[in-house]
Amino acid sequence: MQKELAHNDLAKYYDLLYSWKDYGKEARTIKQLIKKYKKSDGKDLLEVACGTGKHIQYFKNDFSVLATDGNKGMLDIARKNVRGVPFKQADMVHLRLGKTFDVVLCLFSSIGYVKTLPNLEKTIKNFARHLNVGGVVIIEPWFRKSVYEVGSPHMTTYEDKDTKIARLAISEARGNVSVFDMHYLVAERNKEVRHFVDRHELGMFEPNDMLAFMKKAGLEAHFLKNGLLKDRGLYIGVKKN
Repeated sequence: MQKELAHNDLAKYYDLLYSWKDYGKEARTIKQLIKKYKKSDGKDLLEVACGTGKHIQYFKNDFSVLATDGNKGMLDIARKNVRGVPFKQADMVHLRLGKTFDVVLCLFSSIGYVKTLPNLEKTIKNFARHLNVGGVVIIEPWFRKSVYEVGSPHMTTYEDKDTKIARLAISEARGNVSVFDMHYLVAERNKEVRHFVDRHELGMFEPNDMLAFMKKAGLEAHFLKNGLLKDRGLYIGVKKN
């Protein structure tokens, strides 16, 4: 039977579906970029939209880390995944932590969830406000409209002896917002097969807009075409004096 399922409840399946992702390799790339671009001397790191904390486990020994996410279910799992790191529930569009950092990270296309250009501008300002002079922000974007394929089918699966998951969606778009109705089929030992639908809406932002907002916020901005995942790239911003 189909029904809506809160993202909080789906958080427990998140790490299973993304078990293919090489967080360690991505973290090594991010560390190289931090070393290249960061001008400040400190080692305070903020990860915004940290999800279940899978990147943080590779940063916590090199930096003093604070991690935020807007989703309580994700944070509950992150606290179990990564010990010794403070987590805080916070929305990146209205971020006010009362502290500045040498590194701000927003990875795995989470920036797309701000959806609109006005929200994107607010978010970039927040990132800059939370940076020390010479600090670096690294943002992994969602797809640009020019590389997003409307109507394309997608499937991700996971299985072990007790759990089988299939997630399917067709990519849609409404203006500059991509829309995915993620259909989950979940089979777990000694339970009925369940069908859930989880909608994801992400803004598709062009480099010109992103770079303009970063520069307006007082950041020296760069777009790297070769990012962590295909066709997404990376934005690098360094806070000026």
